[in-house]
Amino acid sequence: MATVNPYLIFNGNCEEAFLFYKSVFGGEFPYIGKFSDMPADENTPKLSEADANRVMHVSLPIGKETILMGSDSNSQSGDVQFGHNISISINAESTAEADKLFNGLSAGGSITMAMNKTFWGAYFGMFTDKFGIDWMVNFDEIPK
Repeated sequence: MATVNPYLIFNGNCEEAFLFYKSVFGGEFPYIGKFSDMPADENTPKLSEADANRVMHVSLPIGKETILMGSDSNSQSGDVQFGHNISISINAESTAEADKLFNGLSAGGSITMAMNKTFWGAYFGMFTDKFGIDWMVNFDEIPK
């Protein structure tokens, strides 16, 4: 069965926020990556130094099953607006389950990123459902 976790998006202070959350909840970051860690892509404009130093993804386990995740916006995506600064992230157990959840929940909504294989070893997509809720669907093809 899929797991559901909150995903918070910040306008440049994600690392500061997650260091604060870590000080409250304890634990360690299994991963924290910057936009500068992304592989170069000829279709993507070069990031400014400020954007390159922003957080691309961070995760902080809380308790036994919850993972608080987050990232910063960047100049390509623009500043995140209140109400769109949190997404519900679903971790599926297979590509079939990921497709089923993505296709079902995105019906009538707006797809931001179609389900696709990513450089970080996941099958991933994003959308806003017909009710205005932001979602991310992920299947880790390469177990962590």
